[in-house]
Amino acid sequence: MLTTPADRSVQADAEVLDLADVQGLAVRGYTMAHARHLLMRVDSVPAARALLGSVVDGTPGRPQVTTATPWEVKPDSCLNVAFTAEGLGALGASLSGFPAEFTEGAVTRAAVVGDVGPSDPAHWRPVFTGRGFHLLLSLSAVSPEARERATDALLAGTSPGLTELDRVDADLLPNRTDHFGYVDGISQPTVAPAPPPGPPDRLPVQPTGAFLLGHPSQFTRHSYPVPDPPALGRNGSFAAFRVMAQDVDAFCALLAEQSRRTCMSEELVAAKLCGRWRSGTPLVLAPDSDSRLPPEALNDFDYAGDERGERCPIGAHIRRMHPRDSRVAGNGGHKHRIVRRGLTYGPPYDPARPHDGRERGVVGLFIGASLRDQFEFLMAEWALDGLFAPGLGRTQDPILGTGAGDGAGGTFRFRTSGGKAELTDLPRLVTTRGCAYVFLPSTTGIRHLAGR
Repeated sequence: MLTTPADRSVQADAEVLDLADVQGLAVRGYTMAHARHLLMRVDSVPAARALLGSVVDGTPGRPQVTTATPWEVKPDSCLNVAFTAEGLGALGASLSGFPAEFTEGAVTRAAVVGDVGPSDPAHWRPVFTGRGFHLLLSLSAVSPEARERATDALLAGTSPGLTELDRVDADLLPNRTDHFGYVDGISQPTVAPAPPPGPPDRLPVQPTGAFLLGHPSQFTRHSYPVPDPPALGRNGSFAAFRVMAQDVDAFCALLAEQSRRTCMSEELVAAKLCGRWRSGTPLVLAPDSDSRLPPEALNDFDYAGDERGERCPIGAHIRRMHPRDSRVAGNGGHKHRIVRRGLTYGPPYDPARPHDGRERGVVGLFIGASLRDQFEFLMAEWALDGLFAPGLGRTQDPILGTGAGDGAGGTFRFRTSGGKAELTDLPRLVTTRGCAYVFLPSTTGIRHLAGR
């Protein structure tokens, strides 16, 4: 039976959350097919403050920051605002109360999350490694035309006080898939007290403080510290803003080679690696063939009764990155959830024209109250090491791994009706092209930075 958040309990916040004070993408998706991320430098503090004030005070003609307040009518576009540590400093904010991982930044901490080799910052887009990336303006839109209108309205009158250093556009592919062909964005945490973000599930509702500062977190008797002043820090979130290239040629070659070695179909190999069929159907519910479940059933499952990984491999991507009720070190399968807001960039892949030299991938924000306990933990402990779960050894996530682990190439182990099997020589499939750690303040926090 499908369950809803109303059927599950969560530690109640002592105060009612003001959804109008929270940036919307921290707790809900917008289901818009187009996005644009504008990476900005602050050249004039008064100009930056004027812009920030204008996106929260109702200035006519200026896009307003989209909050978590439920819509009566869906808008044509949405706006959200985030700051790097350097950007907060440029606006005069003290960084003394912010966590070290944020102030150190993604370049310094690249090795923690496996951004080494081809993913090393030396190979990133220059905007992510040079000085001056202060402000991230993220637009979502229902159409390319709406995206252009919102961009023009947002940037009108901001030069010469602010400079656009780079922009990254993203667009939903046909059938809601990523470039590897998997339907994406199915599983997102429900954050109390916001509405459910997607298909019903049986998972615990996440406490407010797992994603917003100043509230009880997912850990007992713990709240993440709120940077001073509270007007800036409370109801804010942290995020890793990442641009990740997907090597579709390598993925197709991997499926073909492993299918040849194992006599499994390419679609079954793809399902084993991910933990879902490319339609989104969970492997644990349909281990032998894709039953193409209806959308409302795609997230209502756990791994009870499959402790040995006979239906869904323990090392499959979605089982590693969200073990649900699986046995893991520290019994923390629900303690490291993360909100993912991403879309694909680059042209659709044409199998008839491989090796076209065009970059394609995913760009988005990975949001939580703690970069260390959520984004960095997921990458360092679950994606790039296997000691958290029985039987994985030092293997890595087959999708996000660096192409190493238990040998020169990646290794992926799983069980079959005849015993154990292993895929070897897995290549690197995803390469980081840029990353920045950013802070998403509340609307009160944006007003504070604007000097309002």
